[in-house]
Parts: sequence; structure tokens; C-alpha cells
Amino acid sequence: MKDALLFSLLIAYTFSLSLLGKPNVVLLLSDDLGYQDIGCYEGPVKTPALDQLAAGGTRFSDFYSGCAVCSPSRAVLLTGRHHIRAGVYSWIFDETQNSHLLESEITLAEILKDAGYATAHIGKWHLGLPTADRKKPTPSDHGFDYWFATANNAAPSHRNPNNFVRNGESVGEIEGYSCQIVVDEAIDWLDQSDRDIPFFLNVWFHEPHAPIAAPDEIVYQYGGLADKAAIYSGTIANEDQAIGRLLAKLREIDDPKNTLIVYGSDNGSYRDDRTGGLRGRKGMNWEGGIRVPGIFSWPGKIGANRLETAPAGLVDILPTVCRLLNLDTPHGVHLDGTDLSFLLTGGGKRFERKQPLFWHLQKARPIVAIRDGDYSLVAEPDFELSTHNMFQEAWIPSIKSGTYKNYQLFNLKTDPTQKTDIARQNPELTDRLKKQLLEINASIMADGPDWNLMP
Repeated sequence: MKDALLFSLLIAYTFSLSLLGKPNVVLLLSDDLGYQDIGCYEGPVKTPALDQLAAGGTRFSDFYSGCAVCSPSRAVLLTGRHHIRAGVYSWIFDETQNSHLLESEITLAEILKDAGYATAHIGKWHLGLPTADRKKPTPSDHGFDYWFATANNAAPSHRNPNNFVRNGESVGEIEGYSCQIVVDEAIDWLDQSDRDIPFFLNVWFHEPHAPIAAPDEIVYQYGGLADKAAIYSGTIANEDQAIGRLLAKLREIDDPKNTLIVYGSDNGSYRDDRTGGLRGRKGMNWEGGIRVPGIFSWPGKIGANRLETAPAGLVDILPTVCRLLNLDTPHGVHLDGTDLSFLLTGGGKRFERKQPLFWHLQKARPIVAIRDGDYSLVAEPDFELSTHNMFQEAWIPSIKSGTYKNYQLFNLKTDPTQKTDIARQNPELTDRLKKQLLEINASIMADGPDWNLMP
């Protein structure tokens, strides 16, 4: 008995030693934030907290969401895989859809939890939650020890939301604004956490997704109280203030050199005036719908005040975090993302993307897009779906067998607003990218689950 106890204590001690020096990880995600909304991207909203984060880290000029709408992009972020592989074809409506992030997917939270991290998800979820009629996994089933979330948007708006759920229990109405409520919860969780254990804090804000609301004193800085553009800006400024409080708390509890922070947005803005002049907006596979801010900060490890021009995106976060933390990526799992660590740390190795960035959204026009280096190839669907706006699982057979037409090619370095199709002038390049697009598409569709066949 005594030997067994000593052995158990030795194992526990050895495990605790293995955690020493492991950095905390914090992911911050905005909702529907446009490419040119925040200050460090030359946007109109005053965002000192995010600007400071960018100044202390690396900001990407060509950073991309995982999809042009919400749920799929979040699936991409957590898995490093295309969202259709992960079970999410479009944004999820739990009451009428079977869809959810597959439990078989290995998330970043699961990887970090297995490595000894405490894990928490706080904020919007939108990857499927149980309903009275449908049994679905929760964040607990995807690697999170603790969760405080909404199934979709804050309701009835960002002000005084009533639809938060904490570890499976409805909370009821909470006074205040969603971003501040989310950060209050994150700070409370940090205060209650074991300081000797590294943590993964996944904070997904609701702002500036509609229906919008922000404090009057902030909205006044951008226009009248009835001005939707001013309210929209106010929600972003309010979120930045909340992020500032969270960053201050992180500095209070640990040396900033011990915390890796990543910031992005789930997709582009629904406002045409907030895409930086890029073509399209949320819901479209033009640049305006998928290009978003992207910031990585880890003082002493990641280059400070750097602008990185290599194309990258949410799909790269899982392999990048794993590499930075010296953790293995999931064995035998195809990752669509690429490790960015050499770009971030100046490791001296030439960065090569193992697979072009790829987007698919069945109701978007164009329906598919691919980016390889400076070039973007897009295409229209060669099949018809019903006019219903919300995703229908009955569409899955058509989506999986569908073909494409009207391919267009753009040089994003010289034509970032995608005004000039150069496919005819570059037939060999167009054919090469088309071949890559179709190969990736076929691989993804082969993995996609048939939710339409499930009761």
C-alpha cells in the first residue's frame, strides 16, 4: 500500500513538473467583424486594446475566416479541418437540423486538456446544443471543462441577454452588455482556476452581430443613437473595452510572456462599408466575406509589431498552436490548415502551405473559392438548390455530388478588390488551380456526414 501511494505521488509530481513552463492559451473571436473595422486595420472604431495586442505581436494582412458564415467557421477554428469534414455545412439552427460539430472530431480544447490544461469556453457557441427533440453534444463533449455559452446570438440583443447557459443550466436574464458579461465570466473563471495549471480560455464574443446594442455614451462617439452604423461601431468599441479588461486580468495573474493570445473574426462584415473596399460581404465567398483581422501575440516568442503578408486563416490555428507548444497534432487526421509557427517566430524555414486555402458555402455566390499564393479562383454552382435561405439537410446529396462552372481567376496582389478576371489570359494557372480546387472539394465531400439520412 505504501509503495503504491509513493508511486502515485511520484506520478503526480512528474506530471506537475511537465506542466511547468507551458504557456496559457487564449483565443478571442469576434462575430461578423469586418476586415476594416478596428483601429490597427485602419478602421473607424477606436480599439486601443486590440491595437496594443497587434503592436506586441504579429498582424496578418491577408487573414481568412473558415467560412463566410458563422457555425462552419467556428468548426474550422477548433479542428483545423474544413467544416464539412467536421459535420457543419452551414450555420446551425438546432430546432430543425441534426447538424452539429461531430463528437469524433478532435478539437484544440481536447488536445490541450489531454496535455494537462484547464479548459473553458465562454461566449457564443453555435456548433450545436441539445433541444427538447434533438440530442446533441455540448462544449463538455468537445474538451471544455467549463462552459458559459449561447446556442447562437445574444437574445434579444447584446443588451440584457437572457439566453446564456452555464454548464447545461439556463442562467436567465443578465443585466449589462454581452461582451462585458462574457469577460466578467472569463475573469471569474480565471479567479477560481488553479494557478499551477496552464489554461486554455476560448472567448467568443457576439459583437457586432445583429441585433446590435451598445451603451449610449459609446454610440455617441460615432453618431446618433438611431444611427445603425454608430451602434455597430459602438458594439465593437464596447467589445474592445471588455478585451482590455481581460488583457489586464491576464497580466495580473501571470507574466505576459507565459500567454499566447490569438484574435480573429468568424467571417466578414454584413456592412458593405466595413470590408476595406473588398468585394462582397458576409455570406459571400468574395474577399469581403472571408477576409478578416488576424493577430497573434506571445511576447518573447512571436515577433512584435510585425505585419505578415502571407495568406493565413483560422484553419491554421490548431496546427500552429500545437507546434508552438510542442504538442502533437491528431494522429491519422487530415488537417486542412498549415503550421504558421515559422512565420511567427522567424524560425528560418521557408513557409510552404501544404494545401491551398479553400472555402465552400452552398448558398454563397460564388459557391467555392481557393487561394494559392497571390491568386484566387472562384466558381459558380452547376446545380440548383431550393430558394429557401436556411440550410436544408435534404440538400446534402446535391451538395456532395455537385459540380461547378464559370471559373474566374484574380491576382489578389494587384487586384485585391477582384475587379478583373484574368482566367483567359492564364489558362495553365487556371487549370492548375481548378484541379487543386476539385481535388480538395472531392476529399472534403467524401468526409461529409449525411445528416439527411438521420432521423
